[in-house]
Amino acid sequence: MVRISKQKINIERLKYQPVLPYPYDVEIFRVSDLKQRTPKERMSVTYRYEFYMLICVTQGECIQWVDFEPISCSTGTFLAISPGQVHNFGHDENWDGWIILFRSEFLIPNTSTLNELKLAFDFGRLPSILNLNHNELRRSIASIEQMIEDLSIEGTEEDIHMLLRYQLYAFVTWLSILHKCKRMNETIDSQTSLRFISFQKLVEKYFAKLSHVSEYATRLNCTEKTLTRATMAAVGISAKAFISARINLEAKRLLMHTDYSISDIAEKLNFKEATHFSKFFKRETGCTPAEFRQQHL
Repeated sequence: MVRISKQKINIERLKYQPVLPYPYDVEIFRVSDLKQRTPKERMSVTYRYEFYMLICVTQGECIQWVDFEPISCSTGTFLAISPGQVHNFGHDENWDGWIILFRSEFLIPNTSTLNELKLAFDFGRLPSILNLNHNELRRSIASIEQMIEDLSIEGTEEDIHMLLRYQLYAFVTWLSILHKCKRMNETIDSQTSLRFISFQKLVEKYFAKLSHVSEYATRLNCTEKTLTRATMAAVGISAKAFISARINLEAKRLLMHTDYSISDIAEKLNFKEATHFSKFFKRETGCTPAEFRQQHL
């Protein structure tokens, strides 16, 4: 069993900065290679990325941290991390895997030419965590290794860049389909699941403006009870708790990554008074905003 321990968090922003003269907007390498070329103290730093990162664990066990939450990983675990999220590789040494980094510019754009074929890539379709079985992991590794092999073929940078772009698109689309198939085999009613997905998207869009379940239920044309039932079935918490968790996550990000005053953060998150925000934050985390910020300096 992997032991989970509390982390002291020191966050740095990390941009996409490949080793020059690397010409592409995507990098693929092993975790073991990253460890060899990166000082140990740098591997333990918590970063807020300005690019996308996919991690495929191919052997061993580890604890990774995403947005202040520990995630137990083992062989076959696949993680998808988006720009703005906070991540730490943890302190476990006996694991390896593949890492794919790519900039937003690498995603297939939603142009008029591609729109008819609906090829624009929606990263939100990809689950943040996916557990692959042996055959699925083997196919994933094969897809990754094919991209690496194609990096060395002869051709113009433009052609190779396009090839890698479509290979990545095919890979993550397969993972998205795989995720949907796994979900279909679960007991969650399809209509209930679709309602939660719609609710999740609305929360992500409006959490800083809307904090009441009734406001979301109105937009989804359902009752508060129906929305809470769908949220409980999907993630095991009430709709109100789901909204609060998203507000709390953003509060942590602002406290950790910015110099905004607590009153400024309260205003950004639509609290009428800073004292209301402080009470909310302490109820959710067990400490005040000031204490949280001080703990992670």
